[in-house]
Order: sequence, then C-alpha cells, then structure tokens
Amino acid sequence: MQEDFRLIVDLVSVFAVAACGGLLAALLKQPVLLGYLIGGMVVGPTGLGLIKELVQVETLAQFGVAFLLFALGVEFSLTELKKVKAIALGGGALQITLTILITVLVCGVTGAWGTLPAKGVFLGSILSLSSTAVVLKCLMERNETETPHGQVMLGILVVQDLALGLMLAVLPALHEPAEAIGVAVVMALLKIGLFAAGAIVAGIWLIPPLLRLLAGTESKELFLLGVVTICLGIALLTEYLGLSIEMGAFVAGLMISEVEYADETLTIVEPLRDIFASLFFAAIGMLIDPVFLWQNLELILGLVALVFVGKFLIITPLVKLFRYPLKTALIAGLGLSQIGEFSFVLASEGQTLGLVSRRIYLLILGTTAVTLMLTPFILRLVPFLFDFAESMPWLKPYFVDDQAHDFSEDLPRKNHIVVCGYGRIGKNLVKLLQQYQLPVVVIDQSESRIQQLRDSGIPYVYGNGVSLHVLETAGVSHAQGMAIALPDPASIRLCLKRALEVCPELDLVVRATQDKNIEVLYQLGAKEVVQPEFEASLEMVTHLLIAVGLLPEVIQQKMQQIRQDHYLYLRPQSSPAEVSQYLQKITRDLNRRWYDLPANSPLIGMSLEEVNMRYLTGVSLMAIRRATGEEIDYPNSQTTLLSGDRLLVVGSAAELTALVEFAEGKITQ
Repeated sequence: MQEDFRLIVDLVSVFAVAACGGLLAALLKQPVLLGYLIGGMVVGPTGLGLIKELVQVETLAQFGVAFLLFALGVEFSLTELKKVKAIALGGGALQITLTILITVLVCGVTGAWGTLPAKGVFLGSILSLSSTAVVLKCLMERNETETPHGQVMLGILVVQDLALGLMLAVLPALHEPAEAIGVAVVMALLKIGLFAAGAIVAGIWLIPPLLRLLAGTESKELFLLGVVTICLGIALLTEYLGLSIEMGAFVAGLMISEVEYADETLTIVEPLRDIFASLFFAAIGMLIDPVFLWQNLELILGLVALVFVGKFLIITPLVKLFRYPLKTALIAGLGLSQIGEFSFVLASEGQTLGLVSRRIYLLILGTTAVTLMLTPFILRLVPFLFDFAESMPWLKPYFVDDQAHDFSEDLPRKNHIVVCGYGRIGKNLVKLLQQYQLPVVVIDQSESRIQQLRDSGIPYVYGNGVSLHVLETAGVSHAQGMAIALPDPASIRLCLKRALEVCPELDLVVRATQDKNIEVLYQLGAKEVVQPEFEASLEMVTHLLIAVGLLPEVIQQKMQQIRQDHYLYLRPQSSPAEVSQYLQKITRDLNRRWYDLPANSPLIGMSLEEVNMRYLTGVSLMAIRRATGEEIDYPNSQTTLLSGDRLLVVGSAAELTALVEFAEGKITQ
C-alpha cells in the first residue's frame, strides 16, 4: 500500500469506530462523546494499534477543537444570559473563581504541584467547567429548559463557556516560571484586550458586509468556504500572537453571533463541527491507556467522588445565596457537578505546554469521562430523591417552596383569569385576554419575567405555581378560569391538582407538553387540554382543505370533533401495557395509592358520573383494576364501579382519608 493512502485508511478507521462507539453510547442513553473516546481507545496505540499516522490524525483533530469553539461562539446568546443575568454573571463568575482558588489551596497544602502554583490554577480551570452538551440534553429530554433550575444551570453554563476563551488565552502564560507568571499574565491580558478591540471593530464594520456579500451569491458552497476561512484565519492569527487557535475560533464565532446570518452560519458549520469533533474526541481516546485506567480505577473513582461532592458544595450554596429555593439550588448543584467536555481541550493544551505529566493527564481524562457518564443517571434520580425527602415530615418544609415571594398590591379578587407561567404561550394568553378587558393575574417564579410584569403593570404573584399558598394569593378560589402554561410536565400536573384542591369547580385549560400527558391531565380534572403541535396541524390542514373547496363549516366541525376526542386520531397508538407503565410512572409525584373498594361499598354499581368522586373527596381516579385482572386506564364518566375493584387514586393524605370514608358510606352525597 502506498504511504499516501495510509492517512486516508487511518481516518476511515477512526470515523468508523467513532460511529460505532457513538451508536453504542446512544443506545445505552450515554453522551455520544464517551463512545468516541472508547472508539479511539480501541484503535489507538494502547488498544489494537491500527492507527499508524497518529501525528497526522491528531493534527487534523485540531480542526475539531476550532469548529467546536467557533460554533460555541456563534451560539452564545446575550438574550439567554439576560434572563438570569444575576446568577449567571455573579454566580457563574464566583463558581469559577472559588473552584480555582480551592483547587490551588488544596494543591498547595498537599504539595501536589511542587513549586509551581500555576499548575493548581490550570487544574482548577479544568474542574470549574461543566458539560453544556450533557446538561442541555438532559434538560431537553425532561422539558425542563424553562424551569427555574434549568435557567440557572444554563445561565451558569453560558458564563463557563465564555470563560473558556479567557482560560485558553491565559493558559500559555501559566507555563512561565513562577516569578514571571504575573508579567506573563498581564501581557496575555493585554494581547487579549488589543485583539478584542480589533475583533469588535471587525465584527461591526467588516464581518457583516462580508457575510452579506457571501449570502448574496446564494451559493452555500461559497458561504461555507467564506465562514470556514474567517474561522480558521482568525484562529491562525491568535496562534501567531501567542494566544491559541481555540481562542481565535471562539472569538470568530462571537463576531458572527449577533449578525443576521448567525443561524445560517451555525446550520452550515454544524456538520463540519460534528465530523471533526468526533475525530478530536477519538484522538483523545487514542491517548488513553485502558490498562492505566484499570490499574488506577480506585483512584479515579475517588477523584470522581471528590469532584462531584466538591462542585456540589460550591454551586449549591452559591445558587441559594442568590435567593433561589433550596430545591432549585440542590438540582443545580447536582446537575453541574460533572467536568465538561471542553476540559478535554484544556487538558490537551496543558499537556502540550508541559503543565501536567502524562499520568495526571490520563487521570484527568478518566475522571472527566466517568463524571460525564454518571450525570444523566444522577439527574434522573433527582425526582426520587426529592420524593423521599418530602415524605419525611422533618425535611418537607425545607423542600417545599410554598411562599409567595412578592405580589402586586392591586390584585383582582374575583372574576379574573389566572395564568400560570409567563413564557411565550403565557405572554400571548395575557395579551389576548387584555384585549377583551378581562382582569388577569400571572403566576411565575422567574425574577426576570416578574420584572417584565412589573414594568408592564400586569398583576402578578411571584412564587411556585404548585404551592397552595401561592394559588390562594392569586385568588384562584374566586377566579373565572385558569390557564396553566408551565414548561415542566410534573409541575403542570401538580399545579392542576393543587388548583382543583383550592377550587374544585375551577374552569381549567392546560397546555400538554407531550401527547402522552393529554389523558392524564383530563383525568386530573382539566376542562380543556391543548397540545400545541396537534393544534398547529389542525389549523394548517383546515386552511388547506378550505383552499381546495371544502365547506368551512364541515371542516371546523371535523376539527372540533378531533379536539373533543382528545386528539386521539393524531396520537400514536400505545399498547395497554405501555399505557399502564406510563401511568404508574407519572403518578409517582402525585401521592398515588391503590385502594381496594370494600365489598359492601354503596358505590358499587354506580357510574363515575354519579359518584362524582373528585368533587366530594378531592381525589382523582386514574385507573381501575377489575377482579378479573382487566385494567381500565383513564376511566370515563360512564365507567361503572364493580365489586372487587382496585382503584388507582391520587391525592393528599386528607383526600385519601375522605375517599376511604366515602367508599365505606360514612360520607353521603
């Protein structure tokens, strides 16, 4: 085989094992970058030794770092940062600073870095970063990006990502002798300042016209070529100035982030980023010695525990310091306790500069990989941990945020509409309701949104919508109706349940974030459940059918029938076993209980409409398990109770007690 083809064979081998490793990781619900690392370990020198042109592969992998940082800069959003600017800028900066200071202190006390404290700064920088990719993926899977803890985590992550550029710029200065570090850092910051000034000038007067010129050609190839040239050209400039390629790529992305072509740039560059990023992480994997990891497994697991506990103890008090509830602070602390994927970039650069030995470098890689792997499991365990904590009477007061932190002085007290959640849907609801001169009260627990309500003069209650006290403060018991537009499915269910505890006859309309929740919300007492994606489909097909000549009245009648059938025609079919399993899962946070209907109960033979269980006892009936083994999930008003039935009900302890008395005939209708 000719030597010229050796690099091509090596690249194909790396991409193949990265794809296989990524697929395996995805099937196991793990971050795909762990699959890339494992793939690199398999084909690398310490594995099967299939890669011969290791230096060339590692050189090409630098494109992955450049495109990763470039895309990060393009994605950077001042708008997102403004939503939680206090905790993001204040808390994020404090978290990074404290992590570095504590790491330097520990290294100094233990003598881990000899006479060069800068190495402690380097390690602290690595430990201070968390994984934007892993945390964001977990939040999106659970529809929690708009929740308070989701916003807090994303705000801190944005600041960490921004700090990465500064770390990469200062990193070369840390290689200087201890007595020269101060001067080197000042010179590095001076270079950053001059470069930043030039970047601002170019970002205002040079880059936008250039992108408009490229976009005007309507050629994707030319646009891509121009963007890649900008990215790599600025990256090479920063390398020449003694900073780093990564710093230049990140700044290049920032220069484009506020231009109207930012989204198009990101869309075009993402495939390149993903391809070369997989090559970069696989190249990192090639440097990992699995034998070394196995021989040092106990040490790595100890470091993992130390990292998780240490970062948790730093982040949780910081979030609480910014007046967030304890529950939000704990979730943020647990969710950000890992070491991020960009720590691989810092670690690789640090090894190149001689800041760490190969042994320390391998320990960093192993520890980082394990923390990334454990994070999704930890976040999945969080609801169960809180359920357990809230079941303890002495712990419950610390975890239940049941206070209205602030509210308008001129709250309407009757015949108003309560809107819970002031996101995009909530804002639109309020705007439309105000057009009809209807009094509105908004419940939200985001400080930035509450400030928007203050500025707009809209009555508000600042607090958690699942709290009975907050709902009572908002006057739910005397409201004409209520709309729940929260982003988190669990919060939607709890808010619905608590609102009906305050006012059993309340007219409630609820947004379903997932189609699987539609029947649950109806069963819990919602008068109307709206699923945005289904509604968009109905409106679009209505327009098309009317346009082809069908009668509008007939089409509207058909669409309304689909809504009355709870979108059943549009929902994917699930087996009875799948429905039952999902029902068991989502009722865990609603204090569920299986109740055996007494053999002599006066309710036997009555329909659920006649029983009127929710109004009389407050509990919601979710499923019935017959004596024959048949299970009826989401029973309707015509379902009849029979002897031997087991009822899956949800409600508070007092409501469940009332159900027992009602079923035994001690309470009459």
